[in-house]
Amino acid sequence: MTRYIFITGGVVSSLGKGLASAALGALLQARGYKVRLRKLDPYLNVDPGTMSPYQHGEVYVTDDGAETDLDLGHYERFTGVAARRGDNITTGRIYSNVIAKERRGDYLGATVQVIPHVTDQIKDFIGADTTDEDFILCEIGGTVGDIESTPFLEAIRQFGNEVGPENALFIHLTLLPYIPTAGELKTKPTQHSVKELLGMGIQANILLCRADRPIPENERRKIALFCNIRPERVIAALDVDSIYQVPISYHEEGFDTQVLAYFGLPTEGKPDLSRWTSIVERVRKPQGEVTIAVVGKYTSLLDSYKSLAEALTHGGIANNVKVKLDWIDSEIFEDDSAVQRLENVHGILVPGGFGSRGTEGKIRAAQFARERKVPYFGICFGMQMAVIESARNMAGIVDAGSTELGKPGNPVVGLMTEWMRGNSLEKRTEGNDLGGTMRLGTYPAKLVPGSKVAEVYGTTDITERHRHRYEVNVYYKERLEKVGLLFSGLSPDGELPEIVEIPDHPWFIGVQFHPELKSKPFDPHPLFTSFIKAAIEQSRLV
Repeated sequence: MTRYIFITGGVVSSLGKGLASAALGALLQARGYKVRLRKLDPYLNVDPGTMSPYQHGEVYVTDDGAETDLDLGHYERFTGVAARRGDNITTGRIYSNVIAKERRGDYLGATVQVIPHVTDQIKDFIGADTTDEDFILCEIGGTVGDIESTPFLEAIRQFGNEVGPENALFIHLTLLPYIPTAGELKTKPTQHSVKELLGMGIQANILLCRADRPIPENERRKIALFCNIRPERVIAALDVDSIYQVPISYHEEGFDTQVLAYFGLPTEGKPDLSRWTSIVERVRKPQGEVTIAVVGKYTSLLDSYKSLAEALTHGGIANNVKVKLDWIDSEIFEDDSAVQRLENVHGILVPGGFGSRGTEGKIRAAQFARERKVPYFGICFGMQMAVIESARNMAGIVDAGSTELGKPGNPVVGLMTEWMRGNSLEKRTEGNDLGGTMRLGTYPAKLVPGSKVAEVYGTTDITERHRHRYEVNVYYKERLEKVGLLFSGLSPDGELPEIVEIPDHPWFIGVQFHPELKSKPFDPHPLFTSFIKAAIEQSRLV
């Protein structure tokens, strides 16, 4: 029997619903249950693929090629359960489906309305594509009281009634702000938020209260009294020094116990949290430190690189060192003197991005790493810039560039117009809509035996997740390999370059895919583990 848990948020945004959902999923897993996590986003975009990272953070890509909310990255990193296209829905997709049905005449002449047609579509999503999961956790994006969230809240209210209270649990995440002048935590925002939710017909069963200090018992009883729940179901979500401490902290507060008790499931025994205690121990007591410069375009909003930052942390955990990140806007390197900013770092990473802004700065960062023998990791756009740099400065192709940025004399990087996905031929043109037209999801690659990446992976056959519209032109492979840039990974048909490396460099690797999307704290991605290991060696030379 599948049970459903709905996680809503109130008072303010950015309280951490995604992290709370992921941590609860991890706790239920640790007790032997099978879980699946989903995200319902109230914005009108069909998916976040066309949104600026400044608007909504990174776009997380699933194995099956869906562009989804970054919270799905939290879900995967905490549970190891691979997210799928059916695990993220937006208002845009819901309305697109409803309108398509109306155009086909599926509603048989009925007046199409939010209730029941939109809410029915949302409920279909919640219950679709499930197998033998014990728990489906559904996070509702936004904040209770937002106009955009109203259809989703109505849909989960209906869904809860249909499956019955014995199979549906509502968790509400709120804020308990501390007012220094009063010297106390204030419960009124939580009371108002719960009342707002109740006005939608939903009684919160468990309250998860974000606070920067323990909640006094009298305040806990006050919240329980006003919010119509038991005191033991007012759970403190305290600030912690590492996100990987969250499952442990929640268990200590009795969160998983109260969830199981609500469903009438056994609460005896303790979950196996050994993997989390081990990870936290390594995070808190590293045996060294390395500094990695991340030279990107969206460094003023670090959620733009959420999975990347976590993957670098995972590389540090694997090597038992702290990874200090120096976030640098690539535009500053368009001034020649600014390259000195990289003098004392132990590794340089250039991540993905779109558009021309800051590209010359990324190219100069790659040049610095190559010439100074500093470990370099280029991801997606970062690989393309490294190839352009090598073409210009190693092969003497001075007008090498990318057609994404203009019309270079030598298009070392160009727009993909067709490629194979399994047995199907995918085709694109410059006139295609931007949404969903990239090479998305998992694709295989063949590695060159004896190459650095083959050594790192321990195999010559890999699969990785992609998200890009432009590709390194294999036409230039022979010219670039003659000057020392090895194309060490290619698509199975040999047409699409997947990985480049410089064999006589301590560690210089560029990849067309996004390895950060598959890294987990308990299973760090081998490329990040190897990159941080190289940075440790570099730290001994600086």
